[in-house]
Amino acid sequence: MKVGLFIPCYVDALYPEVGVSTYKLLRHLGVDVDYPEKQTCCGQPMGNAGFQNKAGKLVDKYDELFSKYDYVVAPSASCAAYVRFFHPQIVNHECEAAKKTTDIVEFLHDVLKVKSLPAKFPHKVSIHNSCHGVRELGLSSPSERNVPRFNKVRNLLEMVEGITVVEPERPDECCGFGGMFSVEEPDVSTRMGMDKLQRHMATGAEFITGPDSSCLMHMQGIANKQQMPIKFIHVVQILAAGL
Repeated sequence: MKVGLFIPCYVDALYPEVGVSTYKLLRHLGVDVDYPEKQTCCGQPMGNAGFQNKAGKLVDKYDELFSKYDYVVAPSASCAAYVRFFHPQIVNHECEAAKKTTDIVEFLHDVLKVKSLPAKFPHKVSIHNSCHGVRELGLSSPSERNVPRFNKVRNLLEMVEGITVVEPERPDECCGFGGMFSVEEPDVSTRMGMDKLQRHMATGAEFITGPDSSCLMHMQGIANKQQMPIKFIHVVQILAAGL
Protein backbone atom coordinates (compact mmCIF):
# COMPACT_ATOMS: atom_id res chain seq x y z
CA MET A 1 0.00 0.00 0.00
CA LYS A 2 1.39 3.38 -1.04
CA VAL A 3 -0.02 6.45 0.74
CA GLY A 4 0.25 10.09 -0.29
CA LEU A 5 0.28 12.49 2.67
CA PHE A 6 -1.76 15.65 2.09
CA ILE A 7 -1.03 18.46 4.57
CA PRO A 8 -3.73 21.18 4.49
CA CYS A 9 -2.97 24.91 4.65
CA TYR A 10 -3.79 25.43 8.34
CA VAL A 11 -1.59 22.53 9.35
CA ASP A 12 1.28 23.56 7.08
CA ALA A 13 1.28 27.22 8.14
CA LEU A 14 0.24 27.08 11.80
CA TYR A 15 0.38 23.51 13.14
CA PRO A 16 3.26 21.70 11.38
CA GLU A 17 3.62 19.43 14.41
CA VAL A 18 0.28 17.84 13.39
CA GLY A 19 1.71 16.92 9.99
CA VAL A 20 4.87 15.54 11.58
CA SER A 21 2.83 13.43 14.02
CA THR A 22 0.73 12.06 11.16
CA TYR A 23 3.82 11.04 9.23
CA LYS A 24 5.50 9.46 12.26
CA LEU A 25 2.39 7.49 13.21
CA LEU A 26 1.84 6.14 9.71
CA ARG A 27 5.48 5.10 9.44
CA HIS A 28 5.33 3.44 12.85
CA LEU A 29 2.32 1.42 11.66
CA GLY A 30 4.28 0.19 8.67
CA VAL A 31 2.66 2.37 6.01
CA ASP A 32 4.71 3.39 2.96
CA VAL A 33 4.20 7.17 3.04
CA ASP A 34 5.18 9.75 0.46
CA TYR A 35 4.87 13.54 0.77
CA PRO A 36 4.57 15.28 -2.63
CA GLU A 37 6.28 18.63 -2.06
CA LYS A 38 4.46 20.43 -4.89
CA GLN A 39 1.04 20.03 -3.26
CA THR A 40 -1.13 23.12 -2.77
CA CYS A 41 -4.47 24.08 -1.19
CA CYS A 42 -7.43 21.76 -1.81
CA GLY A 43 -9.66 24.75 -2.65
CA GLN A 44 -11.91 24.68 0.41
CA PRO A 45 -11.33 28.38 1.32
CA MET A 46 -12.44 29.39 -2.19
CA GLY A 47 -15.55 27.24 -1.83
CA ASN A 48 -16.34 28.74 1.58
CA ALA A 49 -16.01 32.23 0.12
CA GLY A 50 -18.41 31.52 -2.76
CA PHE A 51 -15.78 31.06 -5.48
CA GLN A 52 -15.86 27.28 -5.75
CA ASN A 53 -16.01 27.26 -9.55
CA LYS A 54 -12.66 29.06 -9.66
CA ALA A 55 -10.92 26.20 -7.85
CA GLY A 56 -10.70 24.00 -10.95
CA LYS A 57 -6.93 24.38 -11.34
CA LEU A 58 -6.42 23.36 -7.72
CA VAL A 59 -8.57 20.28 -8.24
CA ASP A 60 -6.60 19.30 -11.36
CA LYS A 61 -3.31 19.83 -9.52
CA TYR A 62 -4.46 17.70 -6.61
CA ASP A 63 -5.59 14.90 -8.90
CA GLU A 64 -2.32 15.05 -10.87
CA LEU A 65 -0.21 14.74 -7.71
CA PHE A 66 -2.20 12.19 -5.75
CA SER A 67 -4.01 9.90 -8.21
CA LYS A 68 -1.05 7.47 -8.32
CA TYR A 69 -1.42 6.53 -4.64
CA ASP A 70 -3.58 3.79 -3.17
CA TYR A 71 -4.82 6.22 -0.51
CA VAL A 72 -4.43 9.90 0.26
CA VAL A 73 -4.39 10.69 3.99
CA ALA A 74 -4.91 14.14 5.52
CA PRO A 75 -4.95 15.23 9.19
CA SER A 76 -8.08 17.29 8.53
CA ALA A 77 -11.65 16.03 8.38
CA SER A 78 -12.92 19.18 6.65
CA CYS A 79 -10.30 19.15 3.88
CA ALA A 80 -10.66 15.42 3.30
CA ALA A 81 -14.43 15.85 3.05
CA TYR A 82 -14.11 18.81 0.69
CA VAL A 83 -11.85 16.88 -1.65
CA ARG A 84 -13.99 13.76 -1.67
CA PHE A 85 -17.39 15.37 -2.08
CA PHE A 86 -16.75 18.64 -3.91
CA HIS A 87 -13.79 18.09 -6.24
CA PRO A 88 -15.86 16.00 -8.69
CA GLN A 89 -18.58 18.67 -8.70
CA ILE A 90 -16.12 21.46 -9.47
CA VAL A 91 -14.64 19.82 -12.56
CA ASN A 92 -17.77 17.81 -13.42
CA HIS A 93 -15.99 14.49 -13.85
CA GLU A 94 -14.56 11.68 -11.75
CA CYS A 95 -11.44 12.49 -9.77
CA GLU A 96 -9.25 9.49 -9.01
CA ALA A 97 -7.45 11.13 -6.09
CA ALA A 98 -10.70 12.37 -4.51
CA LYS A 99 -12.09 8.83 -4.33
CA LYS A 100 -8.97 7.73 -2.44
CA THR A 101 -8.82 10.64 0.02
CA THR A 102 -9.42 9.93 3.72
CA ASP A 103 -9.01 11.72 7.01
CA ILE A 104 -6.36 10.21 9.31
CA VAL A 105 -9.05 8.95 11.72
CA GLU A 106 -10.93 7.22 8.89
CA PHE A 107 -7.72 5.69 7.59
CA LEU A 108 -6.62 4.30 10.95
CA HIS A 109 -10.08 3.09 11.95
CA ASP A 110 -11.60 1.88 8.68
CA VAL A 111 -8.66 1.05 6.40
CA LEU A 112 -5.87 -0.13 8.69
CA LYS A 113 -8.36 -1.27 11.34
CA VAL A 114 -5.85 -0.44 14.07
CA LYS A 115 -6.32 -2.50 17.24
CA SER A 116 -3.55 -1.07 19.41
CA LEU A 117 -1.39 2.04 19.60
CA PRO A 118 1.93 2.70 21.38
CA ALA A 119 0.90 6.09 22.78
CA LYS A 120 0.66 7.25 26.39
CA PHE A 121 -1.29 10.37 27.33
CA PRO A 122 -2.22 10.52 31.05
CA HIS A 123 -4.76 13.34 30.73
CA LYS A 124 -8.49 13.90 30.56
CA VAL A 125 -9.55 14.95 27.07
CA SER A 126 -12.87 16.12 25.63
CA ILE A 127 -13.62 15.20 22.02
CA HIS A 128 -14.67 17.93 19.61
CA ASN A 129 -16.72 16.28 16.86
CA SER A 130 -16.32 18.70 13.95
CA CYS A 131 -19.22 19.18 11.55
CA HIS A 132 -17.59 17.81 8.37
CA GLY A 133 -16.28 14.80 10.23
CA VAL A 134 -19.69 13.93 11.63
CA ARG A 135 -21.98 14.64 8.69
CA GLU A 136 -19.80 14.00 5.65
CA LEU A 137 -17.17 11.48 6.73
CA GLY A 138 -19.21 9.65 9.35
CA LEU A 139 -16.54 9.82 12.06
CA SER A 140 -19.31 9.78 14.67
CA SER A 141 -23.07 9.47 14.79
CA PRO A 142 -25.04 12.69 14.15
CA SER A 143 -27.47 13.43 16.98
CA GLU A 144 -30.30 14.37 14.59
CA ARG A 145 -30.49 10.83 13.21
CA ASN A 146 -32.01 7.87 15.01
CA VAL A 147 -28.98 5.60 14.68
CA PRO A 148 -26.90 3.69 17.24
CA ARG A 149 -24.23 5.88 18.84
CA PHE A 150 -20.66 5.47 17.59
CA ASN A 151 -17.50 7.55 17.58
CA LYS A 152 -14.38 6.48 15.66
CA VAL A 153 -12.28 9.23 17.28
CA ARG A 154 -13.18 7.88 20.70
CA ASN A 155 -12.47 4.29 19.64
CA LEU A 156 -8.91 5.25 18.69
CA LEU A 157 -8.30 7.46 21.72
CA GLU A 158 -9.34 4.68 24.10
CA MET A 159 -6.36 2.64 22.84
CA VAL A 160 -4.02 5.25 24.37
CA GLU A 161 -2.54 4.32 27.73
CA GLY A 162 -3.53 6.50 30.69
CA ILE A 163 -6.10 8.64 28.87
CA THR A 164 -9.58 9.56 30.12
CA VAL A 165 -11.96 10.36 27.26
CA VAL A 166 -15.14 12.41 27.64
CA GLU A 167 -17.58 14.24 25.37
CA PRO A 168 -19.50 17.46 26.06
CA GLU A 169 -23.23 17.96 26.23
CA ARG A 170 -24.55 18.39 22.67
CA PRO A 171 -21.49 16.49 21.38
CA ASP A 172 -21.84 17.35 17.69
CA GLU A 173 -22.94 20.97 17.94
CA CYS A 174 -20.87 23.41 15.80
CA CYS A 175 -18.12 25.46 17.44
CA GLY A 176 -18.90 28.45 15.22
CA PHE A 177 -15.79 28.42 13.03
CA GLY A 178 -17.31 27.49 9.67
CA GLY A 179 -14.50 28.88 7.52
CA MET A 180 -15.56 32.29 6.20
CA PHE A 181 -18.52 32.31 8.59
CA SER A 182 -16.19 33.26 11.45
CA VAL A 183 -14.97 36.26 9.41
CA GLU A 184 -18.34 37.41 8.06
CA GLU A 185 -20.33 36.81 11.28
CA PRO A 186 -17.72 37.24 14.03
CA ASP A 187 -20.17 37.99 16.86
CA VAL A 188 -22.33 34.93 16.22
CA SER A 189 -19.25 32.79 15.62
CA THR A 190 -17.63 33.90 18.88
CA ARG A 191 -20.80 33.24 20.90
CA MET A 192 -21.10 29.76 19.42
CA GLY A 193 -17.46 29.16 20.30
CA MET A 194 -17.99 30.34 23.87
CA ASP A 195 -21.00 28.07 24.31
CA LYS A 196 -19.05 25.12 22.96
CA LEU A 197 -16.03 25.87 25.13
CA GLN A 198 -18.15 26.04 28.27
CA ARG A 199 -19.64 22.63 27.51
CA HIS A 200 -16.21 21.13 26.95
CA MET A 201 -14.87 22.65 30.17
CA ALA A 202 -17.88 21.38 32.14
CA THR A 203 -16.53 17.86 31.56
CA GLY A 204 -13.45 18.70 33.65
CA ALA A 205 -11.14 17.97 30.72
CA GLU A 206 -7.58 19.30 30.57
CA PHE A 207 -7.51 19.19 26.76
CA ILE A 208 -9.93 19.55 23.88
CA THR A 209 -9.05 17.34 20.94
CA GLY A 210 -10.47 16.63 17.50
CA PRO A 211 -9.64 15.91 13.85
CA ASP A 212 -9.70 19.54 12.61
CA SER A 213 -7.01 22.10 13.46
CA SER A 214 -9.28 24.89 12.20
CA CYS A 215 -11.99 24.20 14.79
CA LEU A 216 -9.41 23.82 17.54
CA MET A 217 -7.76 27.08 16.44
CA HIS A 218 -11.09 28.94 16.61
CA MET A 219 -11.83 27.73 20.13
CA GLN A 220 -8.24 28.26 21.26
CA GLY A 221 -8.36 31.88 20.14
CA ILE A 222 -11.48 32.49 22.22
CA ALA A 223 -10.06 30.60 25.21
CA ASN A 224 -6.81 32.56 25.11
CA LYS A 225 -8.63 35.89 24.88
CA GLN A 226 -10.89 34.99 27.81
CA GLN A 227 -8.00 33.39 29.75
CA MET A 228 -9.87 30.11 30.04
CA PRO A 229 -7.79 27.26 31.56
CA ILE A 230 -8.06 24.66 28.79
CA LYS A 231 -5.52 23.32 26.29
CA PHE A 232 -5.89 22.09 22.72
CA ILE A 233 -4.31 19.24 20.81
CA HIS A 234 -5.06 17.52 17.49
CA VAL A 235 -6.14 13.91 17.91
CA VAL A 236 -3.23 12.57 15.84
CA GLN A 237 -0.77 14.19 18.27
CA ILE A 238 -2.29 12.11 21.06
CA LEU A 239 -2.32 8.93 18.98
CA ALA A 240 1.37 9.46 18.14
CA ALA A 241 2.43 10.65 21.61
CA GLY A 242 5.84 9.27 22.50
CA LEU A 243 6.94 8.29 18.99
